[in-house]
Amino acid sequence: MNIPDQIQPQDRLAALLAPEIAQVNTLVRERMASEYAPRIPEVTAHLVEAGGKRLRPMLTLATARLCGYDGPYHIHLAATVEFIHTATLLHDDVVDESRQRRGRPTANLLWGNRSSVLVGDYLFSRSFQLMVETGSMRVLGILAKTSATIAEGEVLQLSAAGNLATNENIYMHIIRSKTAALFSAAAEVGGVIAGADKAITKALFDYGNALGIAFQIVDDLLDYGGVSAALGKNIGDDFRDQKLTLPVIKAVARADTQERTFWARVMGSGQQHEGDLDQALSLMARHNTLEETHQAARSWAAKSREALETVPDSDLKKLLSDLSDFAVSRIG
Repeated sequence: MNIPDQIQPQDRLAALLAPEIAQVNTLVRERMASEYAPRIPEVTAHLVEAGGKRLRPMLTLATARLCGYDGPYHIHLAATVEFIHTATLLHDDVVDESRQRRGRPTANLLWGNRSSVLVGDYLFSRSFQLMVETGSMRVLGILAKTSATIAEGEVLQLSAAGNLATNENIYMHIIRSKTAALFSAAAEVGGVIAGADKAITKALFDYGNALGIAFQIVDDLLDYGGVSAALGKNIGDDFRDQKLTLPVIKAVARADTQERTFWARVMGSGQQHEGDLDQALSLMARHNTLEETHQAARSWAAKSREALETVPDSDLKKLLSDLSDFAVSRIG
């Protein structure tokens, strides 16, 4: 299939994997159905069909094909990854009291917190059913551990909110857990189900881990400099939620006494007033933390490309490598 290079890599990957993605979408719709609780497909469809990039399940489909898999279970695994991701989004929006996701009102805003939490629980359960159907204990172990890691990361992020003692090491642990864990698992299980050797599956894990970190760092950076329509959420949400992300952590570490008093008020105590976001942006610009954060994302994107060096060359490998560049190009 000849796909023009000027098209964004995630769109090229979607075009290349179109038949498999269609099968994943069919399976997702089948498994999110409920005979007795129509609220479940209603809430799930609102998020699943809202135009997300499907990047995580595409990683599973791509790595399975990259490793020569010709069985049916990469479809199950891609649907599993999509269900885990959707469940975490439903829960996140409740925890964060979010009002917008992917440019649309959040499920918790439309149906309430109780429905969002319970539907998220249902999707987690469905994901485990799909895992079991593959018959691979190794796959089950990877994805079960990933689900626990994501939850751990979310709890750690919650406890770190408003805590000015949060440093870069804690931040990296949070984003590895809550974001990169699913990227790395999605890439790894494609190789595992294909029976790839340990060196290849390790390379795929490392690729997904670094790619997920790059994506999350850029997402955190976009909160202070993105376009709301492109971001799919309101600019400054992390600031209002007192989340200590990398640009802020760097600025707090370099703050003088007056600046630290400001950060303690707006991020520590949560006492925010009109103009505080602009003041925060000014302090981050003064200490060059936005550019340094972007550089950190570029560094992780480079690590994700390097991880693929042990994988045999192919057009699909090149496309996965291009995704690394896309991860950091979203902010210019």
